[in-house]
Amino acid sequence: MTDPGRRPDGHSLLHLPHHDGSATYVPEQAPALGDTVVVFVRVPAVSPVRRVFVRTTPDGEPHFAAARIDRRTDHEVWWRAEVQVRNPVTTYRFLLDEPGGNRWLTALGVVGHDVPDSTDFRLVAYEPPPAWARDAIVYQIFPDRFARSSDATRGAGAELPDWAISCDWARTPVIGRGPETPYQYYGGDLDGITERLDHLDRLGVNTVYLTPFFPARSTHRYDATSFDRVDPLLGGDAALARLADAVHARGWRLLGDITSNHTGDGHEWFVDASSDRHAPERELYYLDDVTGDYESWKGVKTLPKLNWGSTELRRRFTEGPDAVLRRWLLPPYGLDGWRVDVANMTGRRGRDAYTHEVAALLRAAVVGTRPDGLLVAEHGHDHTGDLDRDGWQGTMNYTGFTDPVWSWLRADNSGTGDAGAGAAGVGDLPNFLGVPGGIRRRDAGAVVATMNAFRALVSWRSYVHSWQLLGSHDSARIRTVVGSAAGQEVAVGLLATMPGTPMIFAGDELGLDGVNGEDSRTPMPWHRLESWDEATLGAYRSLLALRAAEPELRYGGLRWAYLDPDTLVFLREAPTGALLVLARRVAGVPVRLPGLPIAGYAPNRYGGAPTLRADGDGVVTLPGDGPTFQVWRLS
Repeated sequence: MTDPGRRPDGHSLLHLPHHDGSATYVPEQAPALGDTVVVFVRVPAVSPVRRVFVRTTPDGEPHFAAARIDRRTDHEVWWRAEVQVRNPVTTYRFLLDEPGGNRWLTALGVVGHDVPDSTDFRLVAYEPPPAWARDAIVYQIFPDRFARSSDATRGAGAELPDWAISCDWARTPVIGRGPETPYQYYGGDLDGITERLDHLDRLGVNTVYLTPFFPARSTHRYDATSFDRVDPLLGGDAALARLADAVHARGWRLLGDITSNHTGDGHEWFVDASSDRHAPERELYYLDDVTGDYESWKGVKTLPKLNWGSTELRRRFTEGPDAVLRRWLLPPYGLDGWRVDVANMTGRRGRDAYTHEVAALLRAAVVGTRPDGLLVAEHGHDHTGDLDRDGWQGTMNYTGFTDPVWSWLRADNSGTGDAGAGAAGVGDLPNFLGVPGGIRRRDAGAVVATMNAFRALVSWRSYVHSWQLLGSHDSARIRTVVGSAAGQEVAVGLLATMPGTPMIFAGDELGLDGVNGEDSRTPMPWHRLESWDEATLGAYRSLLALRAAEPELRYGGLRWAYLDPDTLVFLREAPTGALLVLARRVAGVPVRLPGLPIAGYAPNRYGGAPTLRADGDGVVTLPGDGPTFQVWRLS
């Protein structure tokens, strides 16, 4: 696909040859080193393509092999080629021979000029992520703000740490910015989460992700004072075991959050390291023997940076059943994996470049403890160079999903678009990735170009095992960004129907708002059911149920079908069938789309639009109302 962001008019994309690395095009999704893998290319019958070649680069040297026609339909020609998995990451692309010259088909799309190998498709021979991850729907919980258990010991006279500022769950507002922000203590605990699992069940999630549960000097707990125990304020070790039992009894998964880049300055390791030059903990950090100064996360002195050049640090994190990463994966807790905080900075400091070996070390420790363990990295910008390296099995896809979706659906206060209720001031909403100028509103072409740019630099496997999210405890709430329930429904529709693992931040399903990460860490309003946005909650429940019911939404490929500035249309296709998805941010003219794989009619599966039928010329017309989100089953 050439740059669709440059075209202001609507245009169909179904005339383009296609391959995406999904099971429709690569039936063997977990090849071993040395295997020969069959790959397919779909070419429209009207295309001028005469021959197809697959180009690989075994051991770094280009090699071409001719593809052959595997089958024909009324509308398409399927070409078949073979790729030997010579290297742990084997790259390939297709050369399309046409009368007007050759074109390349890479993960970035079809182009008529030479492009670097970085956008080639990838086959990865490293051990795959656990199978359960493809069916996961993740729910992120910030423990202090989710729920307080019915028998919580914290009361008016309970003794709190000296850092904690006691807050009333129902009355004290969250301070979005200020020195008191990380110390506001509402008293949510792990048993409170256990008591509210029915809410998660009704919502349709099946994987619980907890932000850190270790003792700390803040309510966010990314400044751990120990990795050896659960914070007593959350109920201690026994409460985590009870939560794990309850989660696993439902057939769900439970993930923890580990800080591999830093600890808190109150961590027992750092206390020993900073008070004794001869302590074995000294090598765990970047401490200056002369000045006593130390490296910290972005200069925040409460978060001293870990030195992964230390053999002792690697041992403490990964070796033996009591190692930091391992002990919580074992009974009685049995976590199913970890989200790794600040994975992008882990092992990086000046000339120190340990990130990739640390990622592989941590993955080996997780999988060595439990073969079905998951390791997902936090990464706030370009994650593509850190995946497909036998380390992180996926990432939090802020740049390839969150940011483009925000920019497309952002409430428009300019008077030229879809300003909605709650949209006031969103033009000044800061970009959580740190980009100056706040969140810019962009059209669908720019959104797809952004998504494709990041997707093209990783394997299909890494892409679909990454978490797609509309926000988290570190960002504004999606409701604040889009400004309306209708806009949020479109956003959730994309979350539920695009490839990747959906991740939902607790409270988004109720329509809660927040302008930044701290402001978004809102206590769940269990005491105010009347404040819940029932329509938004219903949309979440229906769309997540649709994802669970339709295998194409979990295992299918992605083929863009149509774009105009306010409209996205795409197909999710698998050997089981195909779904057509329409997302509109505002109303527009109906879309006339030829070339869809439709036989007879296509029933609507979400959104309430009419059944689709092709006219005598094989053209399907999609409705022009909006904002709207619609899904049809084509076959």
